[in-house]
Amino acid sequence: MSVVEHSTEQELAERIRAGDKTACAECIELHAPAVYRLAFNMLGDEAEAEDVTQETFLNAFAAIDRFEWRSGLGTWLHRIAHNQVLMRLRKRQPLFVPIDGAEDDEQVQTPRQLFDWCCLPDKDFETAEAQAELRAAILEMPEKLREVFVLRELEGLSTEDAAAVLDLSVSNVKVRLHRGRLWLRERLAAYFTELAGQKGMDLGGGNG
Repeated sequence: MSVVEHSTEQELAERIRAGDKTACAECIELHAPAVYRLAFNMLGDEAEAEDVTQETFLNAFAAIDRFEWRSGLGTWLHRIAHNQVLMRLRKRQPLFVPIDGAEDDEQVQTPRQLFDWCCLPDKDFETAEAQAELRAAILEMPEKLREVFVLRELEGLSTEDAAAVLDLSVSNVKVRLHRGRLWLRERLAAYFTELAGQKGMDLGGGNG
């Protein structure tokens, strides 16, 4: 078992506060993969994801004295990474001004076409082509849905931790996750409908 596995998050944070460079390296080893995945799934660019990962840990170590245990160290790092990602997304869309609120969520329409892909074998989702379609679809999701979907479905954060990262209520996270799943189903409907048709399957899909 590695040293990282022996160290609790609180012990790790205290050692980082004390200037222990080994603790910084342990923190990076433990959390960098998740931070990188978050950045890459939000930005779709390996170089930018690497930059965000580096910036996240530099900012975290610089601000470690202000870290409070209202959430875990991993959740705190996700929040810092998320903020770094948002700054890069804003540079891509300089005229876009986000408005946090229920009315903003209401602008996301209910999907019109839903494909029930439960009839497809798991191996159909594991092909390089299907994974490429999925990654492209995730990058096209509305930002507010994408960030929730990535944290919950791809990073495996709990609803509560995702809410802490995004500074949202638990109910808002649940709503956005539901809408994100529906959005993704609609976006991928044409691809999987064609795939199922090629296999001669009776979809029995429809709305609902």
